[in-house]
Order: sequence, then C-alpha cells, then structure tokens
Amino acid sequence: MASYEVAVPDERIAALKDKLSRSSFPDELQGAAWDYGAPLVDVKRLAAYWQNGFDWRAQETKLNDLPNYHRMIQVDGFPELDIHYLHQPSDAPDAIPLLFCHGWPGSYLEVTKMLAALKQSSNGVAFHVVAPSLPNFGWSEGAKQKGFGLKQYAEVNHRLMQSLGYNTYVTQGGDWGFYITRAMGLLYPSSVLASHVNMIRANPPTWTGTPLLALQHAIQPYTERDRQGLERSKWFAEEGSGYRLTQSTKPQTLGYALTDSPVGLLAWILEKLHDWTDNYPWTDDEILTWVSIYYFSTAGPAASLRIYYEAIHADAVRGVSRDRTQQWISKVKLGLCHVPRELTVVPSTWGRTLGPVVFESRKVHGGHFAAWEIPEEIVADLRKMFGQGGPCYRVTASFAKL
Repeated sequence: MASYEVAVPDERIAALKDKLSRSSFPDELQGAAWDYGAPLVDVKRLAAYWQNGFDWRAQETKLNDLPNYHRMIQVDGFPELDIHYLHQPSDAPDAIPLLFCHGWPGSYLEVTKMLAALKQSSNGVAFHVVAPSLPNFGWSEGAKQKGFGLKQYAEVNHRLMQSLGYNTYVTQGGDWGFYITRAMGLLYPSSVLASHVNMIRANPPTWTGTPLLALQHAIQPYTERDRQGLERSKWFAEEGSGYRLTQSTKPQTLGYALTDSPVGLLAWILEKLHDWTDNYPWTDDEILTWVSIYYFSTAGPAASLRIYYEAIHADAVRGVSRDRTQQWISKVKLGLCHVPRELTVVPSTWGRTLGPVVFESRKVHGGHFAAWEIPEEIVADLRKMFGQGGPCYRVTASFAKL
C-alpha cells in the first residue's frame, strides 16, 4: 500500500488558463434560464473565475490531506491498472469494512463529508472506509482496451478490498455506484454481505418474477410521494437524459469536445450539478473542484464516458449488463434510501424487486449526489442498518478490527 499525492504539473494549469483565455461562447435565447441547458451567465462567470481566481493548489492541498493511496490491480483479461483510493481505517473494535463507490460526474470526493463520522463508533458500529477513484476516473489509470464494463469495475473494487485484507465487506453507492455494487453482489455474494444504495433503479414487479409484490402493487394505490416520484422520473426520461444516449452510443465523439474545451466540460457537468440536486447551494469553488478533477484526471475526461457504452454493450461471456443489475440479486441484503430529487424515484414495491430488502429510508430532502448533499442522512442510514438492533447487525458483527 503506497501513499498517493495529487500533484498536477504547473504546465497543465498554465495550459488550462491559456485555453480559458481564448474561449468562445454561444449566444443565448432571452429567458432561456436552465430549460435549454447551462445558462450563459453562469458558465461565463465560472470560466472567468476558473481562469483568474480559482486556486487549484489550495484545493489540491485539501485533497492531499485525505488518506490517499494507490496500488496496482489486475482484472481478468486486462493489464494491471494503477488504482487510486482513499483508505480510512477506524480504531473502533466494532468497525466493519465499507466500500464507497461513486459515479459520473462525481468522484471519490463525495465520501469525504462522511469520513469523520463513519470512523467514530455510534450505535455499536463504525466503518473502515475504502473509496476508490474508479478506473477511468479521477487519479486512477484508465483501461486501454474495449470491453471494460461493469464486471471489470466490480472486479477492480473487489480485488482492492481483498488486497487490503477485507475478504468480507459491505458497500454503499449511487449512480454508477449502484450498478457496480450490484454487479459486485452478483459476482461475489460470499464477500459482499450487504449493500446500501441511494439511487434505486428498478422495474415494476411482475406476476412471473415477484408475484407477491405484483399483487401488492396491483391493489395498493400510489401515494402522493409515489406520484411525485414518477413525475420526476418522467422528467428525467423526457428532458434530462439526452447526455446518456450520447455517452452510451458515441462517447469518443463527445470526448473530443470535453477534452479540448474546458468550457465545454464545465458546462456539461454544471448542468448536471444543477438539475440533479435538491436546491443544493453549490459554491463556485465546489463546482470547479469537481470539474477540475475531471479535467486534470489521469485518464482524461473522455475516459469517464466509456462506462456508459460498455455497460449497455456488455457481452454474455465477459460482461454484466446494466439491465441485469436492475433485476433480483438474491444473496446480498439490501438497504434502499429513497430521496425525492433522484433521477428516477420509484415506489417501494419496485425497489423490492431488486433483492432481499431489509432496510428502507425515505428522505424529505436530497438529490442524486446524496453523500454530498445530505451526508448526515447517509451516515444515519448506515448506522441504523448495520448498528445494534439493525437488520444487518448480525451479518457484520463478526468483523474483526483491522
């Protein structure tokens, strides 16, 4: 286990500022606001601040205060990859290993608001936290061959946990963290003892697959919360998911724009940070730190798009499909966190088609980046699910101190 230091070369920072100084901007319709995408006034303000005011070195120092490490991890059929990760062990004798898995356009940074709390024992439980930069993201190396999909991301995470001595562990994730931790449960059920997810992607129950849930779904009317959730899901399908179609079909083409134009990358991510959160009060420094991690990433911003393509083009021999992770996985106990401003918000009967659900919570606030928006709520869920009196306490009580 080797320590890792984030150290973007001076010439890369200078090149970024030079590109920003020569940026061109489109015009904008009167009254367009956010309906047409990222507003011109916001993108111009942030671009100017990125060029002349934003202090990447100050943010870099904060990132280097975190417990950063890296190690080589190899998955079947691919060369070794240099994987960056945070590793915060707890001194508590009741601590259990927890893998935190981010998605796009997030990063390992999302876990950082929870680190202090997760380290401390409460309700009879604490956590040894491992939070990798996924391959192709952040400070991890990117795959150079086709076919690096959900199965391979799951294998990287699993082998990382094993390399740290965690042969059994639990997981938490949203966005691609949902799909990847679900794939881990499918592939490594003897190691992944339980999962907590804050993005719930599921289908309505069927009479052939889950008849009892189908009966409940048929006779139980939707609540007002369910109806609002389905409206949110409809909005995302009709108005918010265009990016996904592009990234899952022609990621290379889009990659040229996001790699060459820092303003293009800024606008592409800014729109999601606005639309996908529950009125979260983003600061300019927060936004530009998130975007800079992509811009300065080891593999480059284009690499992060490829998971969309690989997840839906997975072959039956080498892959785990996105659709498969949205179906029943039997051997991993499951906790569901329902937040009102997620991209898709499904009724409980839908979520219970995913596997043996033993814990559910429903939040009043929160959006897609729940660990960043409402970190205290995710910590509370984990303590209730895995602590004394929780449904997974017996599952995890046998973990020994690291």
